[in-house]
Amino acid sequence: MIGWREWVSLPDLGIRRIKAKVDTGARSSSLHAVRVQEFERDSAQWVRFEVHPVQRNSDKTVQAEAPVLEYRSVRSSSGRATLRPVIVTHIELLGFTWPVELTLANRDEMGFRMLLGRQAFRKRFLVDGGKSYYGGKPKRGRARRRKAGDRSSRDTQKKESL
Repeated sequence: MIGWREWVSLPDLGIRRIKAKVDTGARSSSLHAVRVQEFERDSAQWVRFEVHPVQRNSDKTVQAEAPVLEYRSVRSSSGRATLRPVIVTHIELLGFTWPVELTLANRDEMGFRMLLGRQAFRKRFLVDGGKSYYGGKPKRGRARRRKAGDRSSRDTQKKESL
């Protein structure tokens, strides 16, 4: 079972974790990619691109390369069709790893940097549309814990002064 959003890894691309929207209404999966450059390597078509794995943040950048499987016409939720490169890479979710096809597109205007379409999880998982993060949430950094600790000690001091 997976939720309507999950944290996944794309180890072949060097992406330790990225939040994905699990979308049963979408057939294919899509990954946020910018500065997509096509090139040839050993007589095969490849793409080089950058990924901003953190939502609403373009400071963290992961650079990746992958062979192009094909170019596919994809119709967005707004009804606009675009021709996108498709790559195959491994995805990790809930301890399972398997290959998945991803179209590359600029998803800056979208809520999630990755969309996991039904072909990616078909015959692997059932989707619980009312729950998120069956795989858990990643732990926050030390600064986040320190802030929470500061706040609780401030609250304690405030209560003691009353």
